[in-house]
Amino acid sequence: MRLTLGPLLYHWPRAQLDAFYAAIASAAVDIVYVGEVVCARRSEYRLADWLDTAQRLTDAGKEVVVCAQALMESEADLRTLRRIAGDGRFMVEANDMGAVHVLAGHAPFVAGPHLNIYNAPTLALIASLGACRWVPPVELSRDSLAAILADIPAGVATEVFAWGRLPLAFSARCFTARHYNLQKDDCGWRCIDHPDGLPVATREALPFLVLNGIQTQSYRVHSLVESLPQLFELAVDALRVSPQSSGTCEILATIRAAIDGRCSPRDAADALAPHRLAAPCNGYFHDRPGMALVDAMTR
Repeated sequence: MRLTLGPLLYHWPRAQLDAFYAAIASAAVDIVYVGEVVCARRSEYRLADWLDTAQRLTDAGKEVVVCAQALMESEADLRTLRRIAGDGRFMVEANDMGAVHVLAGHAPFVAGPHLNIYNAPTLALIASLGACRWVPPVELSRDSLAAILADIPAGVATEVFAWGRLPLAFSARCFTARHYNLQKDDCGWRCIDHPDGLPVATREALPFLVLNGIQTQSYRVHSLVESLPQLFELAVDALRVSPQSSGTCEILATIRAAIDGRCSPRDAADALAPHRLAAPCNGYFHDRPGMALVDAMTR
């Protein structure tokens, strides 16, 4: 089973980005996804910077995938997509059907978690257009995933989101800007002040969601580390870790050790606890509300 690092979903200063990907070059990870998925207005790294980072990681021995945005809103976004697809050096993760349309028939691509692939016929369609790997939607249950994998097209690998705050939804409105009473087009890039997103609480003061620009995330940290035996049973090909502002390399090393059998899933979960940004959850995988925590070792 391979280990992947998903795209950075947050807005970080350039110096932090440089240091982070320099560390990832020697981290215990097989595949690294780079690029801006959430907001085209973020400008610390432009496309040329992402492509340079991709090349450096490739030179360090990583397989690199460049990600397309999940929500295309302008002709400028489409031009960026065409530049990514036309670069030719790296595989691309398609996160909306516009990206699938641009990539179809030209090069193999990764079907990202935002394509809403919930059944085998849809996966077969996307595979016929060139997908060689897919990332199931984060809310897909183990049983639903098993049903799809029972009829998965030949040559298509499966990569499961296994660690991080869940990317739940996108909107044309920027929630972080709204929080600061700013217009989206004049936001001041305030999301850079929240390197792991802006937590939101309920009226009862209970932590609930995280705002990340136009993206809404779970407050709790999704973890399938203790579900490794079930993921092996399903013959999942890769597990995805979502980057966070601290501890990412340690998280990757711990999950790699669990995959390789050098520590038990339970011990790995215990070792990961200091690096969690919030309480854990795994409900979606077990067909429960996403914020629930099911003892996977009893199932």
